[in-house]
Amino acid sequence: MTHFVLVAGAWLGAWAWDEVAAELRAAGHEVHPLSLSGLAEKQGEPAGQQTHVQDIVDEVERLDLREVVLVGHSYAGVPVGQAAERIGERLGRVVLVDAHVPVDGESFLSGWPSDAVREAIAAHNGFWPCPEPAEFAGQGLTDDQVAKFVTGATSHPGATLTEPAVLSRPFGELPGTYVTCLLDGEEPWGAAAELLKSERWNLVNLDTGHWPMFSRPRELAAILEASAG
Repeated sequence: MTHFVLVAGAWLGAWAWDEVAAELRAAGHEVHPLSLSGLAEKQGEPAGQQTHVQDIVDEVERLDLREVVLVGHSYAGVPVGQAAERIGERLGRVVLVDAHVPVDGESFLSGWPSDAVREAIAAHNGFWPCPEPAEFAGQGLTDDQVAKFVTGATSHPGATLTEPAVLSRPFGELPGTYVTCLLDGEEPWGAAAELLKSERWNLVNLDTGHWPMFSRPRELAAILEASAG
């Protein structure tokens, strides 16, 4: 049995993992999907980048988890990666699902053309609004899956995207798996490409779009289970 802590990307909460969590639990694992501050049922709570890191650390410590697999999707790779370092010997493995990789001193918005995101945050009182349904085209999602996403989504606290990550050592020293969703780009780029040069990390490809917890939950659960080894 493995303990999984699952953290979804921007706009999403614990609810996004319902199908993946059901698959993992059916296989006998303990699964703890987590909503970060300011999102889903925690909407309205103030949040910065370090708030989200602490949310994850607190959950692991509250549950007294050991050999925990921390899973971060998309944006959540940044706080999950920092939390993985801070929980020390409690960590079993990190799994990043089509995720941004934390880099000390850099934010989620660093290293890619993010002016439009910054403008959207400024225009929406400090929050990044959920994409319109048309923006999900080409990501392997059905109309029903897009509707589920948009209906459940929460505008994302902008400070969590612009504040820098804080790491005390190279992230590649931790053991991990990186999952690339091929419809979103066939090759990891930037910090993810650098991370995969580490002997402690391996790459897994998944033939779907950026939100596999909706489009391919069974396949994603199998990858997570295999990563725990």
